[in-house]
Order: sequence, then C-alpha cells, then structure tokens
Amino acid sequence: METTTERLSVTREVLIEARPETVWEFLVDPEKISRWKGIAVSFEPAVGGAFRNEVIPNNIAIGEIVELDAPRRLVYTWGWEGNPAVPPGSTTVEYELIPEGGGTRLRLTHRDLPNSEAAESHAHGWAHYLQRLAVVASGGDPGVDSYAVERSE
Repeated sequence: METTTERLSVTREVLIEARPETVWEFLVDPEKISRWKGIAVSFEPAVGGAFRNEVIPNNIAIGEIVELDAPRRLVYTWGWEGNPAVPPGSTTVEYELIPEGGGTRLRLTHRDLPNSEAAESHAHGWAHYLQRLAVVASGGDPGVDSYAVERSE
C-alpha cells in the first residue's frame, strides 16, 4: 500500500501604499512587527536568526530565518509552540515585496501546512494580519488587534 502526505500552501497578496524599504522594516523590526502582529516579538534579522512571536495570548509562533534579501524577500520557518499539528520549523513563510507604482505589492506564501484545517486557519489569520500591515506600513493606525482581545477575554 502506498501512502502520500500532501502538504498545502496558502498565498495572499496585498497592495500597500508604501515603498518596499518601509514595508520591509515592518517585517524585520520587532517593535514594528508588534504594531501589526503580536503582543511580544523577538526577531534576529540574519540568516539562521531566531524569531518568536506571541501573536495572541498563549499562541506563540517560533522559527528561524532562512533567507533575507532586503527589501525584496524574507523567508523563515514557522510553527506553533506546543502544537503537534504545526510544530515549530514544520512550515515555511515567504514574503515577496514587489514595487508597484509608488507602493508595494506584498505576496505571502505559507507552505507545507499539514492539512486543510491548518491551511484554512492560517489563510484566515494571514488575511487579517496583512490588512493590519497594510494600514500601519502606510502610516495609519490599525487599532487594537481584535484577535488578541477576543482570545484574552
């Protein structure tokens, strides 16, 4: 009997009214990351560097930087602390920043998700957080993260 394990991917794009250099800083600077995604962030912007992001209370994503090509491409491993379905290092997140007009088209691809439930959950989360990134990178205030508030109540 032959078995295969199909890994799934999620791709999302958002147009951001800011130059790639500005958007890039919101992907690699811990203080700026926490303005759109996370309540406690550490990020070492170097290949092999570690990141830890408590996205919402008690939901901690951790991984390692795989590729860093400022301000065009960022790739890191991703997984959730204490989550056997998507453990740390089991998936890969890739950001591509493409200049478009005076702004940036950001394409995010999250690869190697283990099943449709994980892909659906991450697709929903990325849609939420990329909209917050678009607001803050454009100079706006995304407000309090409703996901973090919902989980802490």
